[in-house]
Amino acid sequence: MGKMNIVIIDDQKTNLLLVESLIKGQGFTDTQSFTSPRDALEYCQNNAPDLVILDYMMPDMDGLDFLEAFRTLTQCHDVPVVMVTADHERQLCYRALKAGVNDFLTKPIDRYEFEARFNNMVMLRRHQQDLKARTLLLESEIENATLKICEREQETIMRLANAAEHRDPETGAHIMRMAHYSKLIAAQLQLSKEEQQTIFMAAPMHDVGKVGISDTILLKPGRLTSEEFNKIKTHTEIGFRILADSPSELLQCAALIARSHHEKYDGSGYPRGLAGEDIPLVGRICAVADVFDALTTERPYKSAWTVDEAFASLRKGRGSHFDPQCVDAFLNSREEIMQIRKLYQDDPAEQEKAV
Repeated sequence: MGKMNIVIIDDQKTNLLLVESLIKGQGFTDTQSFTSPRDALEYCQNNAPDLVILDYMMPDMDGLDFLEAFRTLTQCHDVPVVMVTADHERQLCYRALKAGVNDFLTKPIDRYEFEARFNNMVMLRRHQQDLKARTLLLESEIENATLKICEREQETIMRLANAAEHRDPETGAHIMRMAHYSKLIAAQLQLSKEEQQTIFMAAPMHDVGKVGISDTILLKPGRLTSEEFNKIKTHTEIGFRILADSPSELLQCAALIARSHHEKYDGSGYPRGLAGEDIPLVGRICAVADVFDALTTERPYKSAWTVDEAFASLRKGRGSHFDPQCVDAFLNSREEIMQIRKLYQDDPAEQEKAV
């Protein structure tokens, strides 16, 4: 019938031997017998039983006292318990049922009644174990399915981000550096691990709206006119419209970033002229990450700034262009920033293509 851990509690050794014998007669040999309920409780704290056969009339701690303490143990809240008693009072039965007893046996124990009730409790425990096993399997399958959905979602986001970058003179490494910088700031701000990962995956979508900007403007080698620059600005709202209204938390975050990463802390940014904490935190984070990478990356129309020059620019914009806390979080992470720059360098072929 399989192995089960059965705990027997009775202050009379004769009764323990009798119950042990009856259980062995049903094919179970793994029993733990206790004359002290307190010793039994200590054992159950470290060894979850599958079935408990419990005498009611015991000194110091009776069966109900034991049961109430037993049910508070996390691993024992659903373990079947059979109470053995010579007391026929209804009030005792009510209290025992309320405390979590599953069945009763009366003294003297009748062999045939014991076998029937014992086997019913064994069957109950088997069903519980089967249900737990199926639940764990289902949870594992759901977790794997969810992981695959997240992986596909992340792949889609990266492909959309790459599509936007291919229409812009920036390289693919830019989105990876910018994503890592954003996660770095989020970590310094003590956002949760989940929030950090969401920002990391959503940040590459910051310029997805550029797919809606004409090549004649987006790829213009010379200085943009005021009208052309205003057209460029619309990529924030285009990106927001592409990503908004999704049930995905990741895409909702990406939509906020796309719309708000060009806002400025003093309210002079675009598209809505938000200021201070009215700008979504993810937008404030990505603004620092995006500008730093833009400054330190060579483009056809400019040379790359040194890290020190870019840091100085961020300090200068602290409180006007940028959220002071986001700037401080970034500037305190110089070592990690240098590692990210080294790991995600622009491909020379991409740079030539961008020129």
